[in-house]
Amino acid sequence: MAAAARIMAGIMTESDFHRAVDAVLERIESSLAAHDALDIDLEGGVLTVECPDASRIVVNRQTPNREIWVAARSGGFHFTSREGAWHDTRSGEELFAALARLVEMQSGERVRWN
Repeated sequence: MAAAARIMAGIMTESDFHRAVDAVLERIESSLAAHDALDIDLEGGVLTVECPDASRIVVNRQTPNREIWVAARSGGFHFTSREGAWHDTRSGEELFAALARLVEMQSGERVRWN
């Protein structure tokens, strides 16, 4: 195990990853709960946001890659942790900024994060 830890230096452990993602999902859930127009469900580590038009945004973990994946009407996005925040692997956009944009585009709701 020590050899594997040295080889994967800089990559968070699986338990650290799960703790970090759980905190992110709980923050998203608690922030979006204030929006009556959104139906929020966090179950089994998957957060689903149902919008007024019945479209969905899904946020879940991809443990092998240590990523958070977001699926929205506009596409799929992968976020990795670096420099203390989760960033889109393609655009570099920060997770909470991206989610606020996606939620507003898809539901019309303006989100403020707790």
